Amino acid sequence: TQICATTVHFSNVLFLCLQAQEQSCHPDPLAILDPEKYTLLYARGEDWYEAYDDFQVIRTLDIPWSFDDIGRLSAHIVVQPLLTVDSEEKKKQQQCLAYLIGHNLENEAPDRLGELTFTRRKLASPRRQELRNRDDKLYATEPWITCAPIPNDLQDQLNRKLPVTLHYMNKISFSIHVDFSTVPSVLLKVFRKVMADQGVDYDASDDLVLKVCGREEFLSGDHPLSNFLWVRQCLKTNQDLHLSVVPVSQAVDEAVKFVDWPLVDGSSGQFSSHDDLRLDGKDLDNIFMISLWDCNRKLRVKLLGFDIAKLPNKCPQSVYVKASILYGNKVLSSVMSSPKAFADEVLWNEWLEFDVLLMDLPRGAKLGFTINASGGGDVSPVTKDPKVSSPKDSKPQLSSVSKAPDLQKGKGKVLYFVNLLLIDHRSILSQGPYSLNMWSYPDLEEEAITYQADKLSSATNPDTADSMAISFLLDRYSFPVVLPNSFSSTECSDSSTSNSLSPLTDSVILRSPSPVTSTNRDRLKRFREESIRYATNLPHYLRNIDWMNRRVVEDVHWLLGNWDPGELDITVALELLSMDFADVVVRRIAVQRLENLSNDDVLKYLLQLVQTLKVEPYHDSFLARYLIQRALRSKKIGHFFFWYVRSEVTGCPYFRQRMAVILEAYLLGCGQAMLESFTKQVQAVEALQEVAIVIKNLYPDKNDLSPTAPLRLQEYLRICNLPNEFLLPFDPRVKAGMILLDKCKVMASKKKPLWLEFSPMPSPTSPTPVGIIFKQGDDLRQDMLVIQTLVVMDSIWQEKSLDLNLIPYGCISTGHNIGMIEIVRNAATIAAVQRNHGGTTAAFRNDALFEWLKSKCPLQEITVEKFVKSCAGYCVATYVLGIGDRHNDNIMITDQGNLFHIDFGHILGNTKRFLGVNRERVPFVLTPDFLYVMGRVKGHKSLYFQRFKDTCTQAYLSLRSHSRLLITLFHLMLLTGIPELSAAEDMRYLREALQEEQSEAEAKEHFLQQISVCENEGWTVQANWWIHMMAGIK
Repeated sequence: TQICATTVHFSNVLFLCLQAQEQSCHPDPLAILDPEKYTLLYARGEDWYEAYDDFQVIRTLDIPWSFDDIGRLSAHIVVQPLLTVDSEEKKKQQQCLAYLIGHNLENEAPDRLGELTFTRRKLASPRRQELRNRDDKLYATEPWITCAPIPNDLQDQLNRKLPVTLHYMNKISFSIHVDFSTVPSVLLKVFRKVMADQGVDYDASDDLVLKVCGREEFLSGDHPLSNFLWVRQCLKTNQDLHLSVVPVSQAVDEAVKFVDWPLVDGSSGQFSSHDDLRLDGKDLDNIFMISLWDCNRKLRVKLLGFDIAKLPNKCPQSVYVKASILYGNKVLSSVMSSPKAFADEVLWNEWLEFDVLLMDLPRGAKLGFTINASGGGDVSPVTKDPKVSSPKDSKPQLSSVSKAPDLQKGKGKVLYFVNLLLIDHRSILSQGPYSLNMWSYPDLEEEAITYQADKLSSATNPDTADSMAISFLLDRYSFPVVLPNSFSSTECSDSSTSNSLSPLTDSVILRSPSPVTSTNRDRLKRFREESIRYATNLPHYLRNIDWMNRRVVEDVHWLLGNWDPGELDITVALELLSMDFADVVVRRIAVQRLENLSNDDVLKYLLQLVQTLKVEPYHDSFLARYLIQRALRSKKIGHFFFWYVRSEVTGCPYFRQRMAVILEAYLLGCGQAMLESFTKQVQAVEALQEVAIVIKNLYPDKNDLSPTAPLRLQEYLRICNLPNEFLLPFDPRVKAGMILLDKCKVMASKKKPLWLEFSPMPSPTSPTPVGIIFKQGDDLRQDMLVIQTLVVMDSIWQEKSLDLNLIPYGCISTGHNIGMIEIVRNAATIAAVQRNHGGTTAAFRNDALFEWLKSKCPLQEITVEKFVKSCAGYCVATYVLGIGDRHNDNIMITDQGNLFHIDFGHILGNTKRFLGVNRERVPFVLTPDFLYVMGRVKGHKSLYFQRFKDTCTQAYLSLRSHSRLLITLFHLMLLTGIPELSAAEDMRYLREALQEEQSEAEAKEHFLQQISVCENEGWTVQANWWIHMMAGIK
């Protein structure tokens, strides 16, 4: 049964009920008011939307309004009973989602209007829009391509024909030779012709696609063969190209079978402006909300007290509570209570008043509480700080022990923290009483969890039984107090038409500028003209804005509303997503710039973009919607998005709910095939984690590995719950089959990683087994960052046709201190090479590496060329990134002479010490045995060594021109809390290594000097390597 009602100028849903009663069209009109029984729906375009927010009213919803015959403004609302969903089906769906996410959101979603449930409902809109526009064939068969120029050393091969072998089921295989400019559709034309000529039966009506044999990788679209990554890999390794012809109808099932929620209103209608909500000239009956901009009074909070079930082992004598207004990572104002003796229950009942007006509060501002050790009676009872707090008043950052501020030692030490959003996810001011469960601040000896979570997170501690709880009271009002979305209705409608942005305009509408003097307007105009020319200055300009001055903020929003996001460099856009910028309009223009990125570029920065979700004040944000939509558009983005976000769900409690709800929003639209693939991957990770824990407990000592260790491992692997096949989390193009027990072993290092091999997928090229190293107990996020940076560096060099043969092997964190690493085939560590040529003393043999290479590859010139390039690439990369602990078990070389580094546990100049002595005295590894391969013996001139120096300087100067990008990527990763990347000062090493302040000539000379230092001090590295082999230091 549906009931139709027309609202004229009604201010809330009660009038619907009254009208239904008058028309006698419903037996129980009051039931309409119960959201558990009825929904209020309206049509907008092709979709129906639910008026979901009880605090919102009909006039503020984004409903299509029209004038009736007598000139009254009206809208059409449909009242409909709640649709019942099959509870068993819903239960199965939720169990599947909880398993994949690693967290059950249903346990946290009792409140219909709470941020979790509200976000789940609102994210249905961008998901549905993306699914409606998604090309299922492109989604299922998306190619892996590159637009980088062909490297110079491969240019000659482009002049010859490329041999391609096509396979169709078990019916036919044939080879052809084609140009590298050929597109896949031409190959399919040839296939159809051959099939017709040979009289082989196949369904000609089927849409066909080319798939790489033995890999989950397609050649599709209008790209030349030379642009496909697998074709380039075949060129580099002299492999034959084998392709299967596959009917698209037999490809994986991409259907979305999950039941989705109805769409909900964005509450951004044309009556949500300040003018429409203001109190002036209104009767009490016409007031339904109060505009926050009418609240010309100071924010205050009544601190009631705190209680805790059990006191901690170490207690201070007395404590005080510090209340702060937080905006992003900034403290805008702070007030402190009087100190009191610490006990399991402490009462204050005192008002703390901020020198901040309610009307000036920006969207996303938080009220932060910390309980601090006072250390004595010398703490002033009340301290106000209307400006950004000074370093001595700032709360310490959640960072590593070495970076811990002195404030944490005794007086002023933060014991507990928690934050509350002052303006909630529905733009409503928080009112009334609260009791929030607080987080314990990590002790100095504890590992860092997340950088500045004490300022950025608004989550409360889920451990309600044992955690500290703080109680306080905020001023109450007779009506909801809301933050308007514009100043006037006219500006709202004008702005919504001129600044609308596809799916990302659901929450914010730009305001027109406030009245400003002609002088100020001239300055704004001049600034805009200058900014278009010098858009790189935008972050610096925005850092100096007073975000508590509403008029200034309105002018900045107007300026950004007239800015073309395309004018921003991608580096600037990424910088605007850092924790320095909390303003929603600033962050939106950055996301708008990201919309133009290719899938490959999104992948390049995805690791950082997932981290910056922590900066957003609310779960639902422009960035969250953008990432969900890009993941739903591309399976390769979706694959890594799943693992990057899931890793945060399991490892970061402060943002667990946010990451879980965003991951759920993606999983509801990714399609059945992706869900089944993720299920197998999670199953594999969990099974291997159980085995790894058992093995670690069996052999707890560093070098305690008995000869029976491989047999014990194989025994546990045989009975573990591994799936028959699964895609590798670090590379969705590779599928692992049944485990090859006899090839598996436990590696002899501290954490006892597992060396595992699996059967490959069938292929005519007799592929090697799929190899992974599974690690339990190691944080692989730092390795992921370094490898991702190597990929970015490689792309910078590739743009200049400089291929330095980097090997950014697969590496992914699949949970808290769990992860997988790709095994690089046909490679050995330098230590193994030296042991094979004289044992430990071979560390001093300059010709050991040369002799090993000669035995592996007779084509000496090609081998040395590859060695020179790869050595140059890694010398530059390890120097710029400050990678330490470079012993001979952390440097490897392939049979073809390709040098590469592994295990990046120390970065940004953090070196490893042994017995208090710094083991590393050179800027990077360039030992006498490396120089011997290049022909540089006893300082003699060498063509290869000169080429090495030229390649180094070219690579180094290329990175210098992208120094801002590299620094920004590392700056964004501060949010992970990686121990060696835990403070903004860590960026200083990168700036110095890249010689930002120097001229290009000076920078070039600087790097040549580093090469000289390495050449002269190479013997110290050899000595360290000898000690390493003798003592087994890792």
